[in-house]
Amino acid sequence: MYETVKMLHSYWAYLTLFMIVIAALNALFKFFGKKEFHPIDFRISLFTLIVSHIQLLIGLIVLFAGPYFTQISDMGMKTVMGNSVLRSNIVEHPLMMIIAVVLITIGYSKHKKKLTSTPKFKVLAIFYTLALISVLAKIPWNTWF
Repeated sequence: MYETVKMLHSYWAYLTLFMIVIAALNALFKFFGKKEFHPIDFRISLFTLIVSHIQLLIGLIVLFAGPYFTQISDMGMKTVMGNSVLRSNIVEHPLMMIIAVVLITIGYSKHKKKLTSTPKFKVLAIFYTLALISVLAKIPWNTWF
């Protein structure tokens, strides 16, 4: 069961990254192009929010149901923090992905309160781009290729 959830987390990550890139670029191009906010823009930001939250839930299942907590109890947190691979998998990657999802959630919530197109795209561009940077910074690239 764990291997299936882990595989789902790996494959869903591609969709999540794709949607964050699309949403951030859409917001940036339309903000700087002074375009009007249309229903498709709302749907892109909403779908990105949904996909990223699903990815976070799957990732938390992988984190808590996987071997990571037994490694912490067996080795101790000091040893885990001293090992760069374990530290990345157990602490840095989950923390940055949580931060990215929080940024997406804040951006989505704040953009709904704006009444005109330019402020909507500005908020989405800022928060979704920061989320994209956070995700790109802590993707385990060595396992992707």
